[in-house]
Amino acid sequence: MSSRRPLAVVTGASKGIGYELAKQFASNGFDLVVCADHEDIHTAAMEFAQLTHRVHAVQVDLAEYDGVETLYDSAQKLGPIDALAVNAGFGVAGDFARETDLRDELRMIQLNVVSTVHLTKRIVKDMVARGKGRILITASIAGAMPTPLEAVYGATKAFDLSFAASLRHELRDTGVSVTAMVPGPTDTNFAHRAGLDDTKVAEESKKNHPADVAKQGFEALMDGRDRVHAATSLGTKLQAAAQRFVPDALKAEWHRKMSEPGSARK
Repeated sequence: MSSRRPLAVVTGASKGIGYELAKQFASNGFDLVVCADHEDIHTAAMEFAQLTHRVHAVQVDLAEYDGVETLYDSAQKLGPIDALAVNAGFGVAGDFARETDLRDELRMIQLNVVSTVHLTKRIVKDMVARGKGRILITASIAGAMPTPLEAVYGATKAFDLSFAASLRHELRDTGVSVTAMVPGPTDTNFAHRAGLDDTKVAEESKKNHPADVAKQGFEALMDGRDRVHAATSLGTKLQAAAQRFVPDALKAEWHRKMSEPGSARK
């Protein structure tokens, strides 16, 4: 019998939810290939190495085609990939017509959408050939509603949600499962990087810890569930539960008020 430990690939693993996801995999018997575009990924890998036998860090920009290819090639050399957590992504906030930068938004689409499809395409074929595998795609509660002042970000996450659900259905008889993780605002660097400081989004994010979100996502993946609304805040849980019943116009107004500059003080 083989004693090979299962191998997981986790993107965006240098901090935040991705970092905590990598810890979940490492703590539950997986070896790791972890990826980020910052040199912090090497420090994170040393921390993960305290939890598992084998950790390989890949510092590449997944918004670039060659970055995805490099990550895939590196992971392939370490053995069959048993789990993939597609987590890398970022947001851009602001008025689409007046404030946001087109280059930032196109780069966000490349990372949140294009690289998700690219990396999943490469790895899922191998999983199907083996008849075994698990894929976790980090979406967002923003993907289930109109998102004024985050118009393009919300659209990228709506894509991720649809992609995960559709792919899961296609793969239902292959032994490969797909789970969408749908966190609300979470206490990471996301809000600051997106330009959402001093908003209610940033305030709500402080109530949801990335370790709790990652644990819920990992457990849903291992259970083979289709989707998990990962949060610890009661407010975020209620927002997720209300998605099916609230008209889009009301959801859009709610999101705008959450994302308006200065809304944290109101």
